[in-house]
Amino acid sequence: MARPKLSTVAELLKPITWFPPMWAFACGVVASGQSFADNWPLIIIGILLAGPMVCATSQAVNDWFDREVDAINEPHRPIPSGRMPGRWGLYIAVLWTGLSLIVATALGPWGFAAAIAGLLLAWAYSAPPLRLKRNGWWGNAACGFSYEGLAWVTGAAVMAGGAMPDSRSLLLALLYSLAAHGIMTLNDFKSVEGDRQMGIGSLPVRLGVRLAAITSCWIMLLPQFVVVVLLMQWERPWHALAIVALMFGQSRLMGFFIASPIERALKMSAFGVPLLVAGMMVAAFGLRINGG
Repeated sequence: MARPKLSTVAELLKPITWFPPMWAFACGVVASGQSFADNWPLIIIGILLAGPMVCATSQAVNDWFDREVDAINEPHRPIPSGRMPGRWGLYIAVLWTGLSLIVATALGPWGFAAAIAGLLLAWAYSAPPLRLKRNGWWGNAACGFSYEGLAWVTGAAVMAGGAMPDSRSLLLALLYSLAAHGIMTLNDFKSVEGDRQMGIGSLPVRLGVRLAAITSCWIMLLPQFVVVVLLMQWERPWHALAIVALMFGQSRLMGFFIASPIERALKMSAFGVPLLVAGMMVAAFGLRINGG
């Protein structure tokens, strides 16, 4: 049986997508208020789990169950192009799931539980019978919680010795998970035609391109408004002001994006999303003051 090249396996696992959950894990680490020096082995393991393991698993699972859609939208990808022969895409998804669980055992009960939840969401998003991505509301929510919220919670739990993270940290993780729903929607504009043909109800398919663009922008902004209010209540005015400034930058880019969503979604992802995730770290450092 033919085997894929290592370069093709790497392409399937999409290293470029690993940054968001690794960053969210780092935010949880920072928000915990615990010493980095005393926990660096677990921090390294957690970053490995969030990106190259759980996120990579989700990419492999998605590409296997999306192979027919990708044959229309992106036929150059490893599976529809034939560079990933036979059922190797599925085998890699299963293997990476198992490896992720093994790595997660080093992170204590909360870290392990978060990893299980992330892996379940990865499979539920792409695989039948649930295949949550058929509904843009549910599918993008699953991705947002897996990539941002669960990764943040894992980082905070690891630093807390496997215990439940601080309630304020959990609240920020939830809010940024909601904002990530809008980020995930940005990825759907490139595949509207194929999604429509294959019955994938992404928000651009369900709402129309322009309304979906407006909706995704508000979904990104509203949770950040709540974060600003919370930081003010927690007496972190400078952190709140920094996030307001970042939101202003996002809003300027959002106007540019909404004017031509399909053509400019990639630019919005490249320049607007970094401003949002920078605010995540600002909020995390806000909790770190005086031991979080």
